[in-house]
Amino acid sequence: MSTHNIDAIKFQKLFLAGANRINAQKEYINELNVFPVPDGDTGTNMSLTILSAAREVQKLNDPTIPALCKAISNGSLRGARGNSGVILSQLFRGFTKVISKKESIGKEEISAGFERAVETAYKAVMKPKEGTILTVAKAMSQKATELCDSDMDLIPYCQEIVNYGYEVLAKTPDMLPVLKEAGVVDSGGQGLMEVLQGVLDALTGKVTEVVISEGIAAGGPASSVSTEPLEEKDIKFGYCTEFIIMLDKEMSAEEEKELKKFLLSIGDSLVLVADEEICKIHVHTNHPGQAFEKGLTYGALSNMKVDNMRLEHQEKLIKDAERVAASQRLEEAREEELARQKTEKAEPEKETGFISVSIGEGLTDIFKGLGADYLIEGGQTMNPSTEDMLNAIDQVNAKNIFILPNNKNIILAAEQARDLTEDKNIIVLPTKTIPQGIAAMIGYMPDVSVEENKEAMMEACGEVRTGQITYAVRDTSVNGLEIHDGDIMGINDDGISVVGKDVDETALELIGSMIDEDTELVTIYYGDDSTEERAETIGDRIQDQYENVEVEISFGGQPIYYYLISVE
Repeated sequence: MSTHNIDAIKFQKLFLAGANRINAQKEYINELNVFPVPDGDTGTNMSLTILSAAREVQKLNDPTIPALCKAISNGSLRGARGNSGVILSQLFRGFTKVISKKESIGKEEISAGFERAVETAYKAVMKPKEGTILTVAKAMSQKATELCDSDMDLIPYCQEIVNYGYEVLAKTPDMLPVLKEAGVVDSGGQGLMEVLQGVLDALTGKVTEVVISEGIAAGGPASSVSTEPLEEKDIKFGYCTEFIIMLDKEMSAEEEKELKKFLLSIGDSLVLVADEEICKIHVHTNHPGQAFEKGLTYGALSNMKVDNMRLEHQEKLIKDAERVAASQRLEEAREEELARQKTEKAEPEKETGFISVSIGEGLTDIFKGLGADYLIEGGQTMNPSTEDMLNAIDQVNAKNIFILPNNKNIILAAEQARDLTEDKNIIVLPTKTIPQGIAAMIGYMPDVSVEENKEAMMEACGEVRTGQITYAVRDTSVNGLEIHDGDIMGINDDGISVVGKDVDETALELIGSMIDEDTELVTIYYGDDSTEERAETIGDRIQDQYENVEVEISFGGQPIYYYLISVE
């Protein structure tokens, strides 16, 4: 049966299907992050962004195209998290702006919508890079325009666009050397394709279930770890099994269905993604060998990995409990801050206020001591959304408000909140790290203008070099360094620069590489997984080696990162 147009009811189902698809695949997308840090979050950010819109879309009982467009645009804009989420929300914003006055959607609307979506998203990024989600979206826009005047029906038209998107996605490693070195495609581009694959599956009838879980759609608090963790005896399938099949020939839809059916008969938590040449498998099972044997019937295997989840379980529970406790402490601090802000609402509006993103109890106290009016819990493990930024802006009773994102993946969300605010002057300082944010706050001068302070605070940021010490969560190759799961990594402003086996020795090597003849001060912020004693030992060794360098030790309380390092 031919299909020429999509009505409002169908459009609602298609969007919800796209949201469901990326939510199901978010962990796979997270694994595509180039850097093997334990906070890969592209899939999580894109999923939470679209689910924020999906919750609004699902509420519409008698949908119209204009009402759906408003729900999609507003929901995704306010729920956008991280750079990938903001770009996705801008794609939705552009697309919905074109079709918002239509009664139905056909090829012309899709083509024009894609074109406006790409234009809007590119404008949102100061320095767009090719080989990313933007490249994939632009390619599909070009294909949509190319095929718009053809005789093909709507469904094959959409299939051709999506197929071309996958082709371009597969070429992203050739456009960005860092992707090729890590052996992955662009994670944001993969996320976009998951959304559109979900839409296509619903359009063709392959997927009919499109109900969004209210709890999932809401996004929940920053810490999503259960306080009642799974007992070891409840782990039904004990081996996390991953591998890639180098396909002898392209897998048909029937073969993909048969492979999924088999893997689900021996396990659960299945993620299966196939293109013309490879098929990537993730499954929890008690029989990894059977999964491998089945995979061999389709081609040669590579990147085989098996982890015993029962052995890892106790260590995970301990780490989860520590993160929950840290999150609860920050939530209590946030509630205290809200109570204080409500009291201040009755006071006259002040000239200047400050909002800062923080990632640990000690760092939060530091920012408060420097004059921050409102602290947003965030950072790498859970990027705050545009909505979080807007709520913070509403709580600060000031005419001019400086926002310090303190993370390059939060800057776009802050800028989006700025653009949505009309009654206050919002200044987003593009601070990429916590030490930069602290330096900016120290650089503030109360007796000069907002513009002069913006320049002074940014100048202060530029005088700080930042280091981070964390651990790798998978084997990969980055910046010419061979990295293995569990290795300790030293990361500076240019990326991963040091890899070792010992936390403190790696920290010493990283700090040594950052010190030059002009260095006067090194500050070490120790996290939840380190101690003051260990940090002081590192500081003593630095001062012994560099006589003219002063070292300060501060409690940061940050998760995941053993140390944050500031060199000035």
